[in-house]
Amino acid sequence: MPWISRGLRNGIVTSTYPRKSDGYGPNFRGTVEANRSRAAIEIKAVIEACPTRAVSARDGTLALDRGKCILCGRCVEMAPEVFAFSPSFAVSARHRRSLVVPPTEEDDGSLTILREELAHRVKRLRRSVHVRHVDAGSDGSDEWEIAALTNPIYDVQRLGIFFTASPRHADLLLVTGVGSLGMIRPLQHTLEVIPRPSVVIAAGVDAISGGMLEESYASSGGVGSLVGVDVFVPGSPATPFGLLHGILMAIDLLPLSTSDSDDGPGVSQGTRRGRHSNE
Repeated sequence: MPWISRGLRNGIVTSTYPRKSDGYGPNFRGTVEANRSRAAIEIKAVIEACPTRAVSARDGTLALDRGKCILCGRCVEMAPEVFAFSPSFAVSARHRRSLVVPPTEEDDGSLTILREELAHRVKRLRRSVHVRHVDAGSDGSDEWEIAALTNPIYDVQRLGIFFTASPRHADLLLVTGVGSLGMIRPLQHTLEVIPRPSVVIAAGVDAISGGMLEESYASSGGVGSLVGVDVFVPGSPATPFGLLHGILMAIDLLPLSTSDSDDGPGVSQGTRRGRHSNE
């Protein structure tokens, strides 16, 4: 059979993330980084060039909201001394304001409380997690990335993460899409029937802020106003590694960082132990 020889030839292709570092390579446009440089450019022109108003001015410097950024690259072209593409996918955040770069001084006390509350809520979910995905008005790109999580490369089942068709069997609600008005009640009903404790992840720029549509006659400008979101996974669409990072953050299996979003694929002691006795 040809698949046997192909398997022997290719070897193991499954990623070892998060046990070991992995990613998409140095040229991958995973996210946009920003520094605090006061660029000698027309700030207003850079702001107006952004199609989703993700770029703003703050204290005379430019800032970027990853929750709105669709990675078009206009800001990178116009202000390369401030913005640059980064291959990092580990940009999920527990708080909406943590998606704005460069980061501002955060209230460490409130972020600590937020982390501790989520960690306590998901304490019993770290061995096996069932995910219910709801499309609340996506363009379909996010769904392709979510489907990739179950292929041999990412194989989320190895980490005890499973997708379920029934919200009554779910621990985690993964939401994509702009929050179309026709999906408001179905989305809220899904969350109502998920057993407690439950966790909500907004995946992709559309789910976080509405993306290109923002708030309109047909959409809610993201799902944050419809359901309480615990973890935000930026991207247009969010990558499989980014989604996996967000899920692991949601169930508290990533180390805490000072910025509430992890810039590296490190793992906590809980993840190093593995989900299965043979790991």
